[in-house]
Amino acid sequence: MFYSPLASRAEARFAALDRLRQRKGEALAARGFGPVKTGWSPVADLPGLTVRRYGDPGLKGPSLLIVPAPIKQPYIWDLEPAVSAVKHLLDGGVRVFLAAWKKVGPLTAELGLADYGDRLIGEALDAVRAETGEERVFLAGHSLGGTLSALYGSLHPERVRGLLILESPLSFGGNTGAFSKLFKWKREPDPTLRPIPVPGSLLSMSSLAASPRTFGWERYEDRLATVGDKEARATHLRVERWTLDEFAMPRPLFQQVTTWLYGEDRFMAGTLELNGRIAAPAGLTMPLLGVADPRSKVVPFSSLETCFAAAASAQKEILPYEGDIGVALQHVGVLVGRNAHRLIWPKILEWMLAAQGQETRAQETRGQETGS
Repeated sequence: MFYSPLASRAEARFAALDRLRQRKGEALAARGFGPVKTGWSPVADLPGLTVRRYGDPGLKGPSLLIVPAPIKQPYIWDLEPAVSAVKHLLDGGVRVFLAAWKKVGPLTAELGLADYGDRLIGEALDAVRAETGEERVFLAGHSLGGTLSALYGSLHPERVRGLLILESPLSFGGNTGAFSKLFKWKREPDPTLRPIPVPGSLLSMSSLAASPRTFGWERYEDRLATVGDKEARATHLRVERWTLDEFAMPRPLFQQVTTWLYGEDRFMAGTLELNGRIAAPAGLTMPLLGVADPRSKVVPFSSLETCFAAAASAQKEILPYEGDIGVALQHVGVLVGRNAHRLIWPKILEWMLAAQGQETRAQETRGQETGS
């Protein structure tokens, strides 16, 4: 495959920048601002991801698989006990599983959207089924993880009991927000290029370039807002540490997300084919719950509204998230913000329990009708 000296120099420079960011993150962790995680156990170690189970395996509530964004470490879902989405779910009786993406290596460097948005999530759900016996579970994702969850749910609605989408872009035609300046092209990925991963530092720089306020000034404003609030300041610094804990992205995945989704809006157009199936909103037949920030420049509220309006589900709702202090990035506030855990997460739990109850009653009715 084609590979130039210029690309080699750029790769070396980004590798050095990645190491610098890693050292900064380690320094924050050494000061006590690393994550305070809930205990977990691996239930499957697969090429590309590890499936984690959190909490007591004896829980009998609904099962949920979390799909993080394949950009940074997944502990943003479990940053510290007071604002841990994982702990909030466990306390509500949910059986929590998480698909922890592995760092890009020789076996994963050429994986693309068909792998991350279909095959690998399916394999993670196979592991959850082996653990719980459930054929259908809830699926939840934040940011790009929510996009991948929606793709999978549209391809395999029979496996998804309910879909929770948090601050995730779904509709891209005119709804791409700040990233439209970077990714609004229509060009097929070049298969002749050597599939070197897209460095995490490049992804961070691209985000800053797309929205300097979201990924720059708002972080400084948030830090100032935490003066005198020790707990909020600690959460802010833990999020800052997380922003430095980066993954590289497989180049085919990056190219396909930016071209097929941001550039051509294939999911909404019904032209996105993954592993021989079409991913489109019409396939989203399960209960849908979205959470979005009406002020966001990264994931416009209309991105979820447009997709949910086109979805085939009869049960769909979007909750507005109004922001927090002490979250560094409002984009992750829905996961780590105190207001989010006070106002949004109780509603998420209510939605899950209601959807679980509706399906159980429907199954009982079908059983009575068939005499089983």
